Amino acid sequence: MNAEDFPTPPEIYQQFIERYPKLEKAWEDLSEAGREGPLDAKTVRLIKLAIAIGGMRQGAVGANVRKAIALGISQAEIEQVVALAAAALGMPATVAVFSWVQSEISKNT
Repeated sequence: MNAEDFPTPPEIYQQFIERYPKLEKAWEDLSEAGREGPLDAKTVRLIKLAIAIGGMRQGAVGANVRKAIALGISQAEIEQVVALAAAALGMPATVAVFSWVQSEISKNT
């Protein structure tokens, strides 16, 4: 999946990259470099979602859910990643993440 295939980022992100185009270019280069390797796009997206969950990064969780949906990853697969995080995050944090995921799913399905 190319960048142009992803859902449109939020307006605030658009404003930021218009103000700092070099940061956008650096971000895209970094993202592209990380995708090089044997993992398929679906696996990469689920791992990136898991990393965002572990870091408790609500914006990144939302972005990865939107991108996962665009790739055809099912709600059940997305939710399993959340469930897998429970042992590491604890229940309160996992339920918070689950709420972020459900919010994105409801907006994008």
